[in-house]
Amino acid sequence: MDANEQEQARFIALWRRHLGDDSERAATAYAELVQFYSEPHRHYHTLAHIRHCLREFDRAAAFMDHADSVEMALWFHDAIYIPGAMDNERRSANLFREWSAGTGAVADFQERISDLVMATTHRTPPPWRDGQFIVDIDLSSFGLPWDDCEQDGRLIRAECAHLTDDQYYPGHLRFLRALQNRPVFFFTDFFEQHYGQTARDNVNRIVGDLVARGYGDGQ
Repeated sequence: MDANEQEQARFIALWRRHLGDDSERAATAYAELVQFYSEPHRHYHTLAHIRHCLREFDRAAAFMDHADSVEMALWFHDAIYIPGAMDNERRSANLFREWSAGTGAVADFQERISDLVMATTHRTPPPWRDGQFIVDIDLSSFGLPWDDCEQDGRLIRAECAHLTDDQYYPGHLRFLRALQNRPVFFFTDFFEQHYGQTARDNVNRIVGDLVARGYGDGQ
């Protein structure tokens, strides 16, 4: 079994644990998610991002309250991605609700997935453990070595090619400064201990570069 087959088998097993014993339906959901993450306008929000998230999930799953919920939410959190749209996460959460309808899924499970997907808007700090884990996983690429972190930034910028630098970078800088202003970079002890300092160093370096290029006032 190659890596893609293992990935599909993993998703089908997750689906069957909570959404009924219909392997064909699970395989169809997997195939359609792969299609979403392979859309030509995507550069960062691709299967590579999901696979990165799943690797980080595997390292931290033992510390989560509902690990399967976090794993399923990771699969769906960027399923709908239109650059610049403000409702990508809501539409992604709704996609899961639509696909899980009629499967016999427990309502609590569906609600958890929706809440976890919405946590990845990064608009407010999640007040519960699993929400903190999915947010940390989603941002864990900031804790990669500098060259990898910088490359991810280039891929995200490529998804917003319709914006000029003057349109794109001020908003990006505001997001980075919000990360800088957190008491800790990551909400969970696990990710803070593993990646916190590297993430802060990377963000400080990116912010310094943007300020030097005239996109901020240095504050």
